[in-house]
Amino acid sequence: MLFSSISFLYYFLPILLFCYFIVHNKYKNIVLLIFSLLFYFYGEQIHIWILLLSIIMNYLFGIWLEKSNHKKKILAFSIISNVGILMYFKYINFFITNINTIFHTNIGLLKVIMPIGISFFTFQTLSYVIDVYKGEVKANHHFFDFATYVCLFPQLVAGPIVRYKDIAQELKERKHSISNFSLGISRFIIGLAKKVLIANVIGELSSILLGISNDSILGYWVIAISYTLQIYFDFSGYSDMAIGLGNMFGFHFLENFNYPLWASSITDFWRRWHISLSSWFRDYIYIPLGGNRVSTIKWIRNIFIVWLLTGFWHGAAWNFIIWGLFFALLLLLEKKIWGNFLKKHKIVGHIYTILLVLISFVIFSVNSLNEGIIFMKHLFGFTHLPLLTSEVIYYIRSYGVLLIISMIASTPLLPNIIKILKQKKGIKSMINGLEIIYYVILLLLVTSFLIDSSFNPFLYFRF
Repeated sequence: MLFSSISFLYYFLPILLFCYFIVHNKYKNIVLLIFSLLFYFYGEQIHIWILLLSIIMNYLFGIWLEKSNHKKKILAFSIISNVGILMYFKYINFFITNINTIFHTNIGLLKVIMPIGISFFTFQTLSYVIDVYKGEVKANHHFFDFATYVCLFPQLVAGPIVRYKDIAQELKERKHSISNFSLGISRFIIGLAKKVLIANVIGELSSILLGISNDSILGYWVIAISYTLQIYFDFSGYSDMAIGLGNMFGFHFLENFNYPLWASSITDFWRRWHISLSSWFRDYIYIPLGGNRVSTIKWIRNIFIVWLLTGFWHGAAWNFIIWGLFFALLLLLEKKIWGNFLKKHKIVGHIYTILLVLISFVIFSVNSLNEGIIFMKHLFGFTHLPLLTSEVIYYIRSYGVLLIISMIASTPLLPNIIKILKQKKGIKSMINGLEIIYYVILLLLVTSFLIDSSFNPFLYFRF
């Protein structure tokens, strides 16, 4: 079930809110657990048992770790178990395909379907088990509370990756208030608008341009720009909705995006993009490997291991691995060669970052390496395509206003202006009043778009 669907907005969520707020506080987690399982079952009937297995398995691992004197063996067993399930359902056919290619074998592919959200809930449960092992959190002995943590529907299928230690106290006891609930509603509507009014429509543009026969160099650049904007507003919009829903139910999830397309270096970009994932790899892979407190050779090794895994986490295909290694190389070069230059020349750094991010998402979006190579050739004029065609001009004019709006919306410009205006007493009350009207209008627009349009994908369900 998508957050950006009529069934969720006008059936599932209102019924859940009603049930949640009429029961006593000690039953609220049970209500959330039941509805979260229903939410997951709506989209994943066949493999819901994997989610249930993950809950039971890691609940027991946590208690076992806390009581045992053989913590390292238990931790190793828990990591192998969690990663093994993920590897089988997400990567087994990737390995079989590559074995067949390398050794000229004919091993048949397995009929395996990847469960929705397995990458996200596996990383959440791994962080819980590792944190229990390190003594950073105590194992949760209340099964239904732990199950609620793993299943919590706002972040279950597409993040952000919420660590147990960040919401452990709120699982036991959390405060509900009108101000927090209203903050959640506004954040949810902003994310919903990002997804439906920007990401979906920009996605239509890239799909149209990929399908036209009159290709041009500029057309391929517009595809790269529109896809980058689509995936940003798609995923950041989903994260906004997840954080907003968390607020409605008394949880405070950490931010997952901080205007990454405003970054002035690739290092800065990854401090702003998918923060919960990059911080996960930093804390559970990079630092345990020694981080940057090792020899240069080992540090380079650590960087490439982390970014190889980051790319592979996104999908069982070589383009994702190359995407990750592409960023590894850029981060090394920034650290050792031109990082200081970028810090001194912010405008150059911003142009450099946007260009490389556009190229990275071309790599990210293609279905095969050959398709990616062809796209790059078109992008940089190594084919015989014209610079521009009348058909491409037509679509740029049709979507031009939205492209400009989305580019502005990807920066902190408008929030900063509103923040400055709110510091003036007379204007603050007026803006607060207009905000209510603004959110109502956004919700009505989103609803009308959802009713009229059948194009409502969510890119990160692939991962």
